[in-house]
Amino acid sequence: EDMRRQALNVWRMRLMGAEVRPVTSGTRTLKDATSEAIRDWVTNVEDSHYIIGSVVGPAPYPRMVREFQAAIGREARAQMLERTGRLPRSVVACVGGGSNAMGIFAGFVDDADVELVGVEAAGEGIDSGRHSASLSVGTPGVLHGSLSYLLQNAKGQVINAHSISAGLDYPGVGPEHAWLKDSGRATYVSVTDDEALRGFVLCSRAEGIIPALETSHAIAWVADNAGRWAPDEPVLICLSGRGDKDVNQVAEMGTLPDVGPLPEYPA
Repeated sequence: EDMRRQALNVWRMRLMGAEVRPVTSGTRTLKDATSEAIRDWVTNVEDSHYIIGSVVGPAPYPRMVREFQAAIGREARAQMLERTGRLPRSVVACVGGGSNAMGIFAGFVDDADVELVGVEAAGEGIDSGRHSASLSVGTPGVLHGSLSYLLQNAKGQVINAHSISAGLDYPGVGPEHAWLKDSGRATYVSVTDDEALRGFVLCSRAEGIIPALETSHAIAWVADNAGRWAPDEPVLICLSGRGDKDVNQVAEMGTLPDVGPLPEYPA
């Protein structure tokens, strides 16, 4: 399923010489790909190694990926101070497994006056049961070797997640996000598929930047909640990826949503 949704990325990997193996079990998304990769790793330990780009999975991978992704947090913090002379009032990032959010948050987590906001995928709506909002409505459990919040039934069986975005379509979340939630240091909200599509179109037209569907969730939440900040308060959104990989998927959906007049930016 993710190979279909991310066909451009798959083509690029094959162009560079990689062998890309499809996963045919379960929902055929990130959860199942992670499971298959770990199974192969533990079965062929002499000639295989496991790597992942998200802050999920067994130790030390959540910490390793956070450290690698933290480069964007350090750079963003330095650039905010250089260009505006102050830190942002809020830092907003989408959260699936949580790697891009963990990376950008790492640059500001020690700044108590900077609000950290993670935006999960509400899919077709929280009440529909078809979503990926592990932190918003999930419960503590173990998935892929780490304890965190996840979508599960009363017997502890993992529930399939859903999101328009392949990168957010995961029924758990990195354990450090669970700590940020429980400690109150970060706030986690959710945005539906339809709202994310509006964020996708809004950023494309206002900025000339086609955002990934993952990031579109964060953009949509900021746009819909603009009144919570004073006009002079800077807000930093982590643009987690490019949207060219998602253009075909969005095009197949038909008519684009109406986003109304574009916002006016101060000089």
